[in-house]
Amino acid sequence: MSKTTNTFSPEVRERAVRLVLDNEGQHASRWQAVMSIAAKIGCTPQTLNDWVKKAEVDSGKRAGIPTEMAEKMKALERENRELRQANEILRKASAYFCDGGARPPTEVMVGFIDAHRDAHGVEPICDVLPIAPATYYDHLVKRADPARLSDRAKRDEALRPEIRRVFEDNWSVYGLRKVWHQLRREGFDVARCTVARLMKDMGIQGIIRGKPHKTTIPDKKQPCPLDKVNRQFRVPAPNMLWVSDFTYVATWKGFVYVAFVIDAYARKIVGWRVSTSAYAGFVLDALEQAVHDRRPVKGMGLVHHSDRGSQYLSIKYTERLAEAGIEPSVGSVGDSYDNALAETINGLFKAEVIHRRGPWRSFEAVEYATLEWVDWFNNRRLLEPIGNIPPAEAEANFYAALETEAMAA
Repeated sequence: MSKTTNTFSPEVRERAVRLVLDNEGQHASRWQAVMSIAAKIGCTPQTLNDWVKKAEVDSGKRAGIPTEMAEKMKALERENRELRQANEILRKASAYFCDGGARPPTEVMVGFIDAHRDAHGVEPICDVLPIAPATYYDHLVKRADPARLSDRAKRDEALRPEIRRVFEDNWSVYGLRKVWHQLRREGFDVARCTVARLMKDMGIQGIIRGKPHKTTIPDKKQPCPLDKVNRQFRVPAPNMLWVSDFTYVATWKGFVYVAFVIDAYARKIVGWRVSTSAYAGFVLDALEQAVHDRRPVKGMGLVHHSDRGSQYLSIKYTERLAEAGIEPSVGSVGDSYDNALAETINGLFKAEVIHRRGPWRSFEAVEYATLEWVDWFNNRRLLEPIGNIPPAEAEANFYAALETEAMAA
């Protein structure tokens, strides 16, 4: 809209248009009417003539695109540009963070923003990645003025190039243990945990023989229950063993997380939750749904099994299990089969929903798709381990058999 148009209120423009249309017959031509009224209004004849044409289009008297529709089209075009940009950022990020897994290290995300800020801008990239613009700019300030860094950060900055040098000088195959030993051989007085933290932040890891598996980083501050399952996920009845785990999904607006609670007897999903953050509260919500659905009672011997993630070892989660009379159990660190059943369900969810129907626009889209999938999985999907029947049917058959035995007795 021109500056001239902006100086007039909508009421003045509407009145001027009405005056032209009402008094057009009193002049030799419309243009003369426009010139006469424009002089009195204080705008140029061309501007007033444009107002009249637009009013006729909006009323249907003249062919063209109405103002409301034009504004909607502009809004849609703007939204499409933003979505295309978000999709392009996610495509580049998926290649940049090719190892997938949990939230990328901050240093790696800062490097990605540095590489693509000219093409997309800092804020649009931060809207997609799980990093705030303030965090990125804080890194820039400290990088420009190392004096602002803490003593630990200064030591980290000195160690990073040494760690990368050792890693790259050895065919990029050294893992934590060998990098640490090599640094010690060269006279660096550095703790193994420091090397582990910096290698993670730098996004580098050693070569893994065989297929790599994502393992859980435990919260060593929390007491850890014993493994009461020991990879034995077959149970003779429902409500004897629940397994829990969560996974993540990349969307155009950032990462979202999906948690499941599964009854091991028929693989039925008894609780689930989608969240924009991976804090302990969202896995607790999935547990609450399971407890409300199954109504376990104390003394029934129900075991809840998970990995050693801090979300499942949190105080609130542990207290809720105890309150519901559920015995906690966790797998061992570094054991890719310690929670195999839950990871299998996660894998089916990713293959059948996320990978097949993506890319994903928003949290709401993932949540609704998860709702649909859980309903289908529980009530209609055939599972080979339970006899190629749906989980709900397997449980119904179990309880029907119990009733038959009770009647026979």
